[in-house]
Amino acid sequence: QMQLVESGGGSVQSGESLTLSCVASGSSLNFYSVGWFRQAPGKEREAVSCIGGRDGAAYYVDAAEGRFTISRDISKNTFYLQMSSLKVEDTAVYYCVADGAVTRAREMCVTMPYNLLKFRGQGTLVTVSS
Repeated sequence: QMQLVESGGGSVQSGESLTLSCVASGSSLNFYSVGWFRQAPGKEREAVSCIGGRDGAAYYVDAAEGRFTISRDISKNTFYLQMSSLKVEDTAVYYCVADGAVTRAREMCVTMPYNLLKFRGQGTLVTVSS
């Protein structure tokens, strides 16, 4: 059974950067699709970015495109979300996810319901102030 633990959240000013990490334990991330979701106060959870397990291709939602970068280090069993030019509207709890049965990034981020993704972290809070 895989466990995911996020870290790196915190409070920053608008325009600053932050990098989130998600460390997996219990199983290797090799060939797993991985991703980041977020839930802002009073809003539904939404996808941010995902990486396909087979091809390593990344998918970004429009709000993340050009500002966020998802990456993974299989040797460390860890994946990351580098966030730059942060905006107040990026304030949310960020959750990492992993699923070996999902092969494509877009499938994970767009098609699969969050609650059906096999492994999910507990979340890390990012607060962006103006």
